[in-house]
Amino acid sequence: MPSILEALISLGFLVVVLAVGILVFGVDPHVPMFIGVIGAALMALWLGYKWEEIEKSMMDGIYKALQSVCILIIVGILIGVWINAGVVPAMVYYGLKILHPAIFFIATVLICSITSLATGTSWGTMGTMGVAFMGIGYGLGMSQAMTAGAILSGAYFGDKMSPLSDTTNLAPAMAGTDVMSHVKAMLLPTVVTYGITLVTFGVLGAMQYHGGDADMSRVIEFSNALNAANGGVFNINPILLLPPVIVIVAVAMKVPAIPGITLGILSGAVLGLIFQGDMCTLGTLFDFGKSGFTFGDETLAMLESTLTPDTFYTMTRLLHDTGGIMGMMSSVSMTIIAMMFGGIMEYTHQLEVIVNQLKKLVKGPAGLVTLTEVTCVVSNAVMPEQYISIVVPGSMYADEYRKMGLHPTVLSSALEGAGTVTSALIPWNTCGVFISDTLKMGVGQYGPWAFFNWLMPIINLVCAYVGVTLKDLDNKPFRKKAAKV
Repeated sequence: MPSILEALISLGFLVVVLAVGILVFGVDPHVPMFIGVIGAALMALWLGYKWEEIEKSMMDGIYKALQSVCILIIVGILIGVWINAGVVPAMVYYGLKILHPAIFFIATVLICSITSLATGTSWGTMGTMGVAFMGIGYGLGMSQAMTAGAILSGAYFGDKMSPLSDTTNLAPAMAGTDVMSHVKAMLLPTVVTYGITLVTFGVLGAMQYHGGDADMSRVIEFSNALNAANGGVFNINPILLLPPVIVIVAVAMKVPAIPGITLGILSGAVLGLIFQGDMCTLGTLFDFGKSGFTFGDETLAMLESTLTPDTFYTMTRLLHDTGGIMGMMSSVSMTIIAMMFGGIMEYTHQLEVIVNQLKKLVKGPAGLVTLTEVTCVVSNAVMPEQYISIVVPGSMYADEYRKMGLHPTVLSSALEGAGTVTSALIPWNTCGVFISDTLKMGVGQYGPWAFFNWLMPIINLVCAYVGVTLKDLDNKPFRKKAAKV
């Protein structure tokens, strides 16, 4: 068994390398994470393990995440197909129809939620719809800080709940469960938080907006650019909303993740062939499923010549060069490298030693959820990358949840309830930096109004202490006797 000092050296080395790579050089976390793997492997050699054992531990770690890797690849196909088929554009188009100045903040939350659910990316939503709503809010005289908070609340709700999101697939991979069970486990605390967020923004909107004429030209222009009937690109039809409904129904009927998402791909492809004409063929579906959707040169030239620069930027940033298997390779490779580190740390008992020290602070399942969420927030601060705030705590506590008799979804829900959403509230985290650069506003300005982001871990803890989200290993309501397992 390693000493606590030896275990902390491995973890501390990873923290330092990630911090230097992300904060000093501004690089993606992949190579710094791999250097952390090297550090963990060297410590394993120091502890007396043979290289064959270390290599096997890395492979075992990767094996645990293979289902999520497969799902990420299939999700990439789905996004490319859904855009080509007009499914994602239809979701955004009908979402924009609900925008009205009197309910500006609520509409902003809802539309950003729809966009993020449809695309699986909070960054893509904030970089496109978010930028547009900041401009619309300015034109309406709405508070820019409140507008940014509404954008974040919607974007992170969609990112957290969408089966297309990389973090929504990464969290269950770390916990040892599947994505559909994970989404269902998050439903109650997330819906409660989302409801509180909508009510709060409704009140704020009523206080901010006092009537009068509103300039909705940007919304109308973007909406028209989506719909071919108004000179846009896609043939929008309400039937195109059917594939997302099919995926939701599949989740409700407990269809496993891979066949459930595949049903979404097939239904979207069929509807695309019916509604999109020459724009969607078997050839484009195959191509965009692999490489991601792209507008043709003629379409890009038409859009650039007919749209204002802001609307053209929003249109291309949201839909162009999006999705596909290759678009998911960054997330896939990050998952693989992270699991190499976790595999070594688990096999050599380094994680066990650290957790044994921390669990002395824990009393009961709700206490373990609290410790997990605190670790996620601290990870977001000291290893400032959203993925790492899921990977490291997930690796540390997965076995402890099982020993306490808790279902893996309790862990995965805690990882997303704190790791995913609080990344936006750390100024030096990659998410905080991206948001500040994109929305031109610091965390200190938008943070207090990002209600969903800071309420989510609180509501998740309340649900855990009440006991409504605690499940045993059979996925039934947790009882104290289960802790003896």
